[in-house]
Amino acid sequence: MQMRQLRIALTKGRLEKDITVLFERMGYDCSGLRDKGRKLIIPVPGKGLEIVLAKAPDVITYVEHGVCDAGITGKDTIMENGRSFYEVLDLNFGRCRFALAAPRGTDIYSGYNATRIATKYPNVARRFFEKKGMDVEIIRIEGSVELAPLLGLSDAIVDIVETGNTLRENGLEVIEEICPISARLIVNIASMKLRKAEIESLLDSIEKAI
Repeated sequence: MQMRQLRIALTKGRLEKDITVLFERMGYDCSGLRDKGRKLIIPVPGKGLEIVLAKAPDVITYVEHGVCDAGITGKDTIMENGRSFYEVLDLNFGRCRFALAAPRGTDIYSGYNATRIATKYPNVARRFFEKKGMDVEIIRIEGSVELAPLLGLSDAIVDIVETGNTLRENGLEVIEEICPISARLIVNIASMKLRKAEIESLLDSIEKAI
C-alpha cells in the first residue's frame, strides 16, 4: 500500500503569513496557500507534502492522533493543550510572551482572599500560581480578557502580550512576565519513526531557511 503524502498542520490566522514566507524561502510553491479560498487541505506541488489549515488547538489534536505527521503552532497552545508529541524546533517567529497583568497599582500578592484570575489559558495560569503557592480562582474567558478586571470579574489576567498597547489603553500593566512564546514545529511520535527520513529532510530545510 502506498504511503500518503507527508501532512503538516498549520495554524490559521496570526502565524499563517509567517509560515507561508518560511515555506517560500524553502523553495515551496505556496500559490495554493496564498490563494486558497475556502480550501483547508492544500497540496504543495512537487514536494510530496499536504498542508492542513486548522485552529491552533486542533493542530495539536491532528498531530497527536497521527492524521497529520507534523504541525506548526504557538508555544502558548502547546503549554495549554499539549500532551503526546515531539516538540522539535523553535521557528523564531510569532514572538510574544505570557504575562500576568492587572489594573495599575494593584497588589495581587497581598491579602488573604483567593485572587481571581481571568484567562484564556487556565492550565498555564494554574501551573504558574501553583509554583507560587498562591490560592487563586481561575475564570475562563474566551473573548477580550482585559474586560474582566475592568468589570470587577477578576483581580488580574494571564494572557499573551505582544506590544502591551491593549493593556495600557485599558488601564492595565504587566505585573510579571511568565515566559516567552514563539512558533514551534511539533511531530507525531509514530511518524517520527515511520517517516524518519522525510521528517529529517523537512527539519533540515526549515533550519536552513531560518
